[in-house]
Amino acid sequence: MSQLPSVLARLDADREGAIDRLLDWVRIPSISTDKAWKADCARAADWLVADLNAMGFKAESRPTPGHPVVVAHRPKKGAPHVLFYGHYDVQPVDPLNLWDSPPFEPSVKEIEPGRHVIVGRGACDDKGQVMTFIEACRAWLAETGDLPLGVTIMVEGEEESGSVNLPAFVEANRQELAADVALVCDTGMWDRETPAITAALRGLVYMEVKIIAADRDLHSGLFGGAAANPIRVLSKVLAGLHDDNGRVTVPGFYDGVHELPAQIKAAWAGLGLTAEDFLGQVGLRVPSGERDRLLIEMIQSRPTCDVNGIWGGYQGEGSKTVIASEASAKVSFRLVGDQDPVKIMDAFEAYVRGRIPADCKAEFIRYKGSRAISLDWDMPALAKAEKALTEEWGKPAAIIGSGGSIPVVGDFKRTLGIDTLLVGFGLDDDRVHSPNEKYELSSFQKGARSWARILAALGAPKP
Repeated sequence: MSQLPSVLARLDADREGAIDRLLDWVRIPSISTDKAWKADCARAADWLVADLNAMGFKAESRPTPGHPVVVAHRPKKGAPHVLFYGHYDVQPVDPLNLWDSPPFEPSVKEIEPGRHVIVGRGACDDKGQVMTFIEACRAWLAETGDLPLGVTIMVEGEEESGSVNLPAFVEANRQELAADVALVCDTGMWDRETPAITAALRGLVYMEVKIIAADRDLHSGLFGGAAANPIRVLSKVLAGLHDDNGRVTVPGFYDGVHELPAQIKAAWAGLGLTAEDFLGQVGLRVPSGERDRLLIEMIQSRPTCDVNGIWGGYQGEGSKTVIASEASAKVSFRLVGDQDPVKIMDAFEAYVRGRIPADCKAEFIRYKGSRAISLDWDMPALAKAEKALTEEWGKPAAIIGSGGSIPVVGDFKRTLGIDTLLVGFGLDDDRVHSPNEKYELSSFQKGARSWARILAALGAPKP
């Protein structure tokens, strides 16, 4: 688009202004999990509404049973329309004593020669990320008086406390939020020089299992060797969840799991992720997943099973020689492809019941179940965004998966019927959710330039 160079120049000329605006927003302590900060969450929403209206959007703060949702519109007749999502709420700052500077007194710091960062709670997650998109829109409107396509912005205030009111909000406003594709800026880059698009998110199943044997704790000297020990029974069941090659042994677990396209797998192999780099940072060195898979597959595109907690019997100081009457564990499964959460839950229960003695019984609690989300690897919008990012950063954009889950992406698919492009500019060392959270100045500035390019690409007429 011929107007793009002048828009990019506008972003470069207004760098200091963009930084000042972000610092102003970060100063508002919009902690959603604590009612003590309710007024500040509303203030953060109002700040964004005022900024968007001044730019040329029609924006307002919408009430919910919790914190408000900011909704802004800038339609464009005859052009594609996108829905941008982000959140203005932030994590609590505890422990405060570990911060090098007050979390809501943000500043720009040089952490090594030539490397500057914005420090403060929310600098990256997610105020800084949201502002990359907004600054791109600001530059387009200031330079050309219009946007390349129609834009709706929805920024919520409860992402850090579970987004409990967002699904109902999306459902109630589904016609107003209609779009061709959703955009989310709450993810990260591959590294400081390599942009990334997250094209797949793993789903989640979370369960609790309890094995019950005798009707009370037993004296191990009297009953040991005769009575069923639920801790031993549960340990054996859990130990059998994986075979020697790292595959999950629950029957039917891999139903709906698909292989990566060959070109994507080759591209992932070319990223060169090693166990030394990935596991070394946490003091490990040997991958424990499926032995015939790349490390990057293990963490991004393959399903997993993990025991998240296990307990039973006496756990106090000193000794108490008992055989516990029950033992419990929490187990999670990360899902990919078309794996069905309900079928996984059913299969896990059947697996456990089929492996316990007749004297024992099993009880289960089903906590969570969400499907995986994946884009069509050949999706036109994905290709356009990939090209735009590559042009900005001078390196091919990595098309990656994510081991985590972002529930709103599922809401957009189920309720609005649209796919989501996840383009973020966070880094692994941005200390998100931790003291001294930061956002790289290069991520902020080139992130805004990246969105300016993506908007142009998505709004370009078909050839």
